[in-house]
This record gives sequence, C-alpha cells and structure tokens, in this order.
Amino acid sequence: MIAFLALFLSAAAGAGGTDAVRIVGLGDSLMAGYQLGPHEGFNARLQQALTAAGHDVEVANAGVSGDTTSDGLARLDWSVPDGTDLVILELGANDALRGISPDITRANLDAMIARLKERGIAILLAGMLAPPNMGPDYQAAFDPIYPELAAKHAVPLYPFFLDGVAATPGLLLADGMHPNPQGVDRVVEGILPLVTETIAAVRSARRM
Repeated sequence: MIAFLALFLSAAAGAGGTDAVRIVGLGDSLMAGYQLGPHEGFNARLQQALTAAGHDVEVANAGVSGDTTSDGLARLDWSVPDGTDLVILELGANDALRGISPDITRANLDAMIARLKERGIAILLAGMLAPPNMGPDYQAAFDPIYPELAAKHAVPLYPFFLDGVAATPGLLLADGMHPNPQGVDRVVEGILPLVTETIAAVRSARRM
C-alpha cells in the first residue's frame, strides 16, 4: 500500500493543478487485479477507457487481495488520500465466501460510505451477490445489502460487479472466481456508463 500511496501522490503532483477527477478503486482482489499484469487490472483498464473517451481522470488502485469489509473499514482513511473526488467501493465478496454475518458486512459498508461522505468524497457502490453454495437464507440476508445502502445514502449502485463475468469460463482465471484480462474488460464495459455519469456529477458539484 505504500507503493500505492506513492503512485497516487506522484500522479497528483504531476497533474500540476489540472482539472482531473481523482478516482480511487477501493476493494479486494477483484479490484487489485489478482494474478494480472500491471496494465490488465480493473483500475488500469478503467483509466484507459475513460481517457480514450476524453475524460481527464486519474484512477488509483487501492485494492488488497483477501480484504473483507472489516479490513476495508480499518484502512479506509489512509487508503483514500485527501484530494480524492470519487471512490469506487467494491468489497464484500470475501465476507460472503467466509460466511461472515451479513449484519457485519452491512454495518462496515454503511460506516465506510458515511465516512467518505463526511469527507466530501463521492461514492459509486459496486454490489456483490452471495455465492449459491451459501444457501438461500444467507443470500436473502446478504444480497439486499447493496441496493438498500445505495438507497439510504443516495449513492449510485452498480448492482453486481461481476455481471456478465461470473460463471463464464472464458472470462475467468483457472480458479473460476477471478476475471482474466478479457473478463476485466467486460467488467469495465459494464460499469463504464455509470462511472461516466458519476464523474459528470462530481464535476457539476465542483461548479456549485
């Protein structure tokens, strides 16, 4: 994470006062780019897609493989530096895989969103779904967390981060869980319109 912070601060310094929207992708291995090259992960691909579309943005990777929502909450303040405009919050998959109580997941995400809003940072919430093997009761408690928190805090929601990728062998690594480069491109393609809308809202808020 020290390398991440150095990269972010270097990028900010290099911007030299530009109007760039500074985005932090805060999450777990899905955000970190598990087993992918430095230019193949979600944040790098999102940066490329937004730049190609003419957006002045800087996307920093604050993903840590294995993180639960408790881990994310514990490192939130130092993982999201001052000057951040937007956080794409993607956490909860490891909570579900470990069978952590959905009440804990909900409370952690709720606290993270509230803390970021207190700092004046916009949030795009990336939703997650419980794996089927956790059973219907767990799914019924876990899956509504994201839409309900998005409604509570009035933040944009991408309902399922792995939409179109989960359970699709050609888009996953050999472990059957993490996206390969083609899968990452599919994730970026799916979430890009909402990210673009959120960037526009951030710029609009700056002018107020």
